[in-house]
Parts: sequence; structure tokens; C-alpha cells
Amino acid sequence: MSDVQIIDFNPTLQSHFESINKQWVEKYFTLESFDLAQLENPDENILAKGGAILFAKEGEKIIGTVGLLKVEDGVFEMVKMGVIPEAQGRKVGKLLAMAVLEKAKTFGANKVILYTNSKLEAALNLYRKIGFRESVPECGKYSRCDIKMEIEL
Repeated sequence: MSDVQIIDFNPTLQSHFESINKQWVEKYFTLESFDLAQLENPDENILAKGGAILFAKEGEKIIGTVGLLKVEDGVFEMVKMGVIPEAQGRKVGKLLAMAVLEKAKTFGANKVILYTNSKLEAALNLYRKIGFRESVPECGKYSRCDIKMEIEL
């Protein structure tokens, strides 16, 4: 893992953000309109709203990504975390999750939330290990998400 760097978004990396996330969403679910908006136009739908996008880079290859969406003052949502298949199982997701929590702190967050699905067991295990706890989800927030989790920072 020592050769994996976490780097910030720049426009040349948008295609990686889009392709990595479309790949995993389409494997398990169907892309929704909010997915397409965030993935195809992250400048407007994540960054301009006070959020961030991070990437895991190994050598010259982008192997994972995660987004941070501002919900309200002090509250951010971790969105669009994905790792390419050949890098899964190597703790890249944990590295990204920890980095995005640190980024949230620099933005003044006191809480980070996320929405996920009960069939994504590896992701659920990761979130629990780093301190996320289940909370009550809002009705209809995202059609594929049946679990809401949060962590106090």
C-alpha cells in the first residue's frame, strides 16, 4: 500500500471517476439520474456545492475514487466510492474512506453520512470497521439504498 497515493480531483481525472463508479453500480444495480449527474458533471454536482473528489493512484494508474458531497453546514455525505476490480481486497477502499473523512474535517464537518445497500457486504464491513454506525434512512432518498450510516468526527 505504500505506493498508493491519494490525490485530489482535477478535470483530467473526471473520466476515471465516471468509469470506475459506472462499472460497480452497473454490476449490482441500475444507474439512476442522480448517478449520471454526479458522474458526468462532478464540477457542478459535487465540487461547486462545497464537496471534493479524491483518487487512489498507484504508479500512473488510477485504482479508486471517492466523493464528498456537502449536505449542510457540518454534514457531508460520502458518495461514489469505487475501486477497480484488480485492486479490490488490498485495502484501497479503507485508504480512500479514511482520506475522505480527513478531507471532511478540513471542510469543518462534524458528521459524515453515507447510503448503501445490504448486499454490499464488503463495503458494509469496511464502514463498520472505521466507525460508521447505522441510522434511520429517509424514505425514498435513493431507490437502491436500504442502509444509512453515519460517523461523528
